[in-house]
Amino acid sequence: VRYDSLPKAISQIIIIILISNYTYINYKMSSSTKTNSRKFKWSLDFNKNKNDRISLSEMPSAPGYNPSLNVTSIEASKDSDPNHLIIKKSWDIALGPLKQVPMNLFIMYMAGNSISIFPIMMVGMLIVRPVKALFSTQLTFKMIEGSQAAGQKFVFFLGNLANIILALYKFHSMGLLPTHASDWLAFVEPQTNMESTGGGFAWS
Repeated sequence: VRYDSLPKAISQIIIIILISNYTYINYKMSSSTKTNSRKFKWSLDFNKNKNDRISLSEMPSAPGYNPSLNVTSIEASKDSDPNHLIIKKSWDIALGPLKQVPMNLFIMYMAGNSISIFPIMMVGMLIVRPVKALFSTQLTFKMIEGSQAAGQKFVFFLGNLANIILALYKFHSMGLLPTHASDWLAFVEPQTNMESTGGGFAWS
């Protein structure tokens, strides 16, 4: 082996390796270009000019995507909207006194008209709670005021006023309100019942 020919042989080998690598790289690039030239209906080409690009409305939907579901998602997003939740919570508070009216009517029926400690306590709570709620109206709606605050406060006021009227009617039926002249004047005789009836049993 001649040592003076070794550098020439090594340089030829290096040149051959470089040429083969260059050829392989060109081949891969050309094959990838051919692959990318295949266009799918949902593919996006970001290399186009602005004039050649299509709008989102003209773009076909991706596989498995249903455009009608977007409407449902928009309606569902309203429930998570902070303003919508604030208004809903405010209306729940405003309608609270009106929702208590049926329960108060049941309590009034169960209390009866007898003068004793328990009926007086039960009817007393019917008038104390609405009065306290009316005095704390501003505090109740302070943290959750929305765009419909005026109407909500009005409904809240009407509901508590209805409960107060029911309680006053119950006090009147129990005889605890001074609504007759004999309650104020000593020389006026109290009213007497013309008739009184009671329940009975039917025997066969």
